[in-house]
Amino acid sequence: MQIRNLGRVDYAPTYDAMVAFTDARTAETPDELWICEHPPVFTQGIAGKDDHLLSPGDIPVVKTNRGGQVTYHGPGQVVGYPLIDLQRAGYFVKEYVYRIEEAVIRTLIHFGVTGHRVGGAPGIYVRLDDPFSHALLPQRPQKKVEGQPAADPDFTGLGKIAALGIKVSRHCTYHGVALNVAMDLQPYWRINPCGYAGLQTVDLSTIGVAVSWDEAAQVLSQKLGTTLSP
Repeated sequence: MQIRNLGRVDYAPTYDAMVAFTDARTAETPDELWICEHPPVFTQGIAGKDDHLLSPGDIPVVKTNRGGQVTYHGPGQVVGYPLIDLQRAGYFVKEYVYRIEEAVIRTLIHFGVTGHRVGGAPGIYVRLDDPFSHALLPQRPQKKVEGQPAADPDFTGLGKIAALGIKVSRHCTYHGVALNVAMDLQPYWRINPCGYAGLQTVDLSTIGVAVSWDEAAQVLSQKLGTTLSP
């Protein structure tokens, strides 16, 4: 997989470039991983509802074809866009999502933080009272009991540190994952993050981990490269 560090780039042309890359690729096209950060922007997924945009103000809103609801991108956030041929890689979408989340968890471990999955809510979360605790979450994904409806996601005591939204076209992926490193988190209060009112968003800085964007980007790139390999 070729890793390309794009630096800080506007969201809309990067989105267009991902679409163009995916439309033009063939069975022989090498997979790529684009790493970047964006100027402030709200992005809406195909399920996005306008009422989750509480007060966007002067921050632009871009409608996209990824899954999920509304999220925020801004300086101090590492964004990873894996452009993967899943058919060639030999795994399906559900495992692809799991592998991306695993890369984020391993990145957080590198910085001493324990990341968690929450049942029914893609992305990675940390305990607000102790981001370094290894104790299992009661809200973690669990085996479904036949005939029992899935419970709503429970974010009690948690902050979201990484958001995930993907698109798969002809077995090929784009969009990806965003890890919060050291951001201005105020814009998250202008939306219902990922469609959940009151969901708290955190970054490494606010939980006491001082790390540069470049270092976080390097570690996340390496972990994504490893976990997404066939």
